[in-house]
Amino acid sequence: MNANKKIKFKEVIKGDKPVLVDFFATWCGPCKALSPVITQVKKDLDGKMKVVKIDVDKNKNISAKYGIKSLPTLAIFQNGEIVWRETGMKTQSQLLRVANRYLDEPAGSQESSKGGSWLSRLFGK
Repeated sequence: MNANKKIKFKEVIKGDKPVLVDFFATWCGPCKALSPVITQVKKDLDGKMKVVKIDVDKNKNISAKYGIKSLPTLAIFQNGEIVWRETGMKTQSQLLRVANRYLDEPAGSQESSKGGSWLSRLFGK
């Protein structure tokens, strides 16, 4: 099942939608405080951006691959790559503000994400 989760994580972050990832640990106090914020942000972004929680103790390979050294660490992935990353507490409004920056990117070009979005914006749609 654990190997299945890793494959699933790779698939999720390579999807066409941006993905907000919360790297956390169950023993981490700030992570516990951030958890309800992440839950609310997930509801707010439903259908627009995926929100995933990764327990670094249960997913050591994933946390090692992305160099997670401090908790909580939040990251946004697009097309399998990290486009934003910060460590520490964030409010709901801070996370939504950051998320909205990345939601604007693919809005005009759902089918083709290869260079079409900047051209679309340049020519008005």
